[in-house]
Amino acid sequence: MKLFGYWRSTSSYRLRIALNIKGIAVEHTPVNLVKDGGEQFRDEYHAVNPAHRVPALVLDDATALTQSLAVIEYLEEIQPAPALLPGDAVARAKIRSFADVIGCDVQPLGNIGVLNHLRAAHGADDAGVKAWAAEWIRRGFDALEEVAAREGGHGPFIFGDGPTLAEVTLVPQMFNAIRFGVDLSDYPRLRAADEAARALGPFIEAAPDNQPDAVKSA
Repeated sequence: MKLFGYWRSTSSYRLRIALNIKGIAVEHTPVNLVKDGGEQFRDEYHAVNPAHRVPALVLDDATALTQSLAVIEYLEEIQPAPALLPGDAVARAKIRSFADVIGCDVQPLGNIGVLNHLRAAHGADDAGVKAWAAEWIRRGFDALEEVAAREGGHGPFIFGDGPTLAEVTLVPQMFNAIRFGVDLSDYPRLRAADEAARALGPFIEAAPDNQPDAVKSA
């Protein structure tokens, strides 16, 4: 399998984590989202994903799967253990809901296409772009902190004794929150889950700075 992604893309980050947890080896193919107008718009990547977004997972039979949460669900189906969606149907729905707040409500509003549109079409400067991204992260985290508190787990993880799809999506978004200057002091449960997950091997290996295409000064 071949994984097309970008080191700082939170969607790519979450898929790398899931692949690592599952122990599924892939060939990493970087797609630089900022170089020369964006490699995601080149013809060769258009053939992989006409939406021009990362990540994309190309299977051994050349089938291309896109949208990180859909791809993670595919991984869960082909390799159920270790489970990212453990428990009964209600428990799994709660985990999916948590992940969807990030994947559907928060992260899309801070991706590079939206931020570039704010600059080009609405004249936003770097400070305005940063404030926009931070605002939507805070709104999502306000809700997720309350969800995490309601779950009342005995350990640092939000649902159960180990990381689930909740942490797989949370950790990359915490990375983005720091990047955009969000004050995380109001989110103790999210910070605890993030810290516990980032100490684990699959999360360490997936971290943006540990990717071969990482730009240390960016």
